[in-house]
Parts: sequence; C-alpha cells; structure tokens
Amino acid sequence: MKRKPIILQILQNDKGGKIVLGVLAVVVLYTAFANLVLPQDSLFYISTYTVTLLGKYLAFALLALALDLVWGYIGILSLGHGAFFALGGYAMGMYLMRQIGDRGVYGNPDLPDFMVFMNLKELPWFWYGFDNPLFTLIMIMLVPGVLAFVFGYLAFRSRVTGVYLSIITQAMTYALMLAFFRNDMGFGGNNGLTDFKDILGFDLAADGTRIALLIISFLALCAGYLIARFIMNSRLGRVCIAIRDAESRTRFIGYKVEQYKLFIFIVSAAMAGVAGALYVPQVGIINPNVFSPLFSIELVIWVAIGGRGTLYGAIVGAFIVNYASTYFTSALPEVWLYALGGLFVVVTLFLPKGVVGLLSKLNLKKDKGELQNVTA
Repeated sequence: MKRKPIILQILQNDKGGKIVLGVLAVVVLYTAFANLVLPQDSLFYISTYTVTLLGKYLAFALLALALDLVWGYIGILSLGHGAFFALGGYAMGMYLMRQIGDRGVYGNPDLPDFMVFMNLKELPWFWYGFDNPLFTLIMIMLVPGVLAFVFGYLAFRSRVTGVYLSIITQAMTYALMLAFFRNDMGFGGNNGLTDFKDILGFDLAADGTRIALLIISFLALCAGYLIARFIMNSRLGRVCIAIRDAESRTRFIGYKVEQYKLFIFIVSAAMAGVAGALYVPQVGIINPNVFSPLFSIELVIWVAIGGRGTLYGAIVGAFIVNYASTYFTSALPEVWLYALGGLFVVVTLFLPKGVVGLLSKLNLKKDKGELQNVTA
C-alpha cells in the first residue's frame, strides 16, 4: 500500500487544523492575486495596507501557536512569551538596520543613525554578523532558545510551577523591557529600530515584497503548526499531556519531567522568535514596548478565546482578537480594552474551551440530532 505524504500523516485526525490552514491558504492566495493582478479601481482589489495587516495577523498567529504548545499541552502558563517574540524581532531589526548602509539620515555606511546620533564611534560587538542573512536566521531562533534554556533550566529544576512560574516569566519580560529602554544598551532605546529600506535586496515598500512576506509568514505558520502537531502526536506529546494533567504522578513513574518541560519550552521560544522576525519587516518597527507584560497577557487572552490545547484554536483566537483590535481601536478606542477584558471574563466563565470548543459542541449536538432522526 502506498504511504501517505508526511504532512497528511501528521494531519490525519486533525479536522480542525486542516480547515483552519485550508481557509488561510485560500485567503492568502486570493489576497496575493487581488493585490498584484487586479486593477486598483476593481471592487475585488485588496490594498497593500490590508496585505500588511494580514501578514501581521499571521505572525501573531504563530506566536499564539507557540504559547498554546506550552500552556495547552504541558501546563506552563507563560506570561513572558512576548520576550521571545521581541528578541526574534530585534534580531531581524538589526539585520534590516545593517542593510540601510549609507542611505540613512547621517549617511554613515557602518553605523545606524541612532548610533551616530549618540556619538558612538564603532559598531558594538554584538552587532557583528547581522549583515549576513544566514547568521541572522540562526540568531532569530538561537537567542530566544538560549534564554528559554537558561530560564527554564533554573525554574524547572527548582520545581517552580503554577502561578509562581507565571509571575517569574512576567518579571523576566519586564526586566528585559527596562533594559532595552536604556540608550546605552545599543538597541535604539525608547525609539527602537525603524526606517528599514530593504530585505535581501528587495524594497520593503514594494507590493511584491509585501506579498512575498505574506506568503512566507503563512508558510512559517504552517511549518510551526506541523512541528507542534507532530510533537503532540508522538509519545513525547502523550508524556507532555500526562505532565499537564498529573505532574507528580508522571514524575513518580520515572519520567524526567523537567527535561520534557525544558524541551517544549525551548521549541516554543524558537517559534516565538520566528514570529517576531516575520512581524518586524511587515510592521516596520520594533521597540521595547513589545517586551511589555501587557502584550504577553494579551497573548494569553488570544489563546484562551480561540481554544487552549487545540493548536488551531490559538490561530483562530489570534485572528479574532487582533481583527477586533484593529476595528475597535479606530472606531471606539476608549471601549476596546474594556471589551477585551469583558470578552476574556465571558470566555473563562462560559467557554472554557474557547470558540473552537463551542463550535465542536454545536457540531456534536447536530450529529446526535441527525443520528436520533435516523434511528427513529
């Protein structure tokens, strides 16, 4: 018998994942066609602004997926995943700043404008190598991964769990935010990194580049989803779920719980770093506000609203909340934060499995009704 492709094997019993990724594929392909091919006066034309917005949502969806991997499947409620996202974003921002060269305001081919403004004479050592795209790609995943390893090794070995672990992760991202706000850190201080010109030699303002970034963001989301689903379908995933549901019992029967937690935490951090790297060239800026604990808390709300412990629910939640944010912050800016908080309370009290959980329940009731009609 002919074996199925590996992707179909991973998604074999994942109806929700197939639907979500399939819908996103159609949306991304149509968006690319409508932006590049259709005339601007066409009713079906999609603007470059909308392309950028959709690309940002895809990056946020990958970030939400990374959090769901640790929260939904191994029980680690991280309130600091924004730190991994920001570190990946800064790595990409450093590469984009190095690509500006002498096209900056001060025309210095070696130093970014903010360094010239601060009277720096030479490039800091930690900026070396970021003119190379391969080195940058490695750093995008390595830097968040190393931070996750150091933090996770110390926290998990000390058996810090529950709300205490959540508070420590929040303290971590807050400390990094304060550090990156300092001008002498060499990352642009309060203003961060911005005024990017091109990426890999392609103009960032060009429609074709925006579409390419959109498609890459979608492919990265698909890759992240397949990696996460593959892990959860494996024996490793079953052990992770056992740790989530009964950590003490899992440790008692001989599993090294700390090692499983650490591995998943590092994978999740690397995914969050990739999401940050995809976010920066599409939005055009990265600053210390991304380290804000408020952003990491909002990320938890995305996952909770979509459906924790499903993977595809995190993607759905990221799109729902961020689309609502885009609409309400322009239409009713003073109402949005109250609406977000109220939505989280409603979901927590009445929809513990999120939007996808509600849809599954309605589907189940429909199937039961049809079955009763047939048997009658």
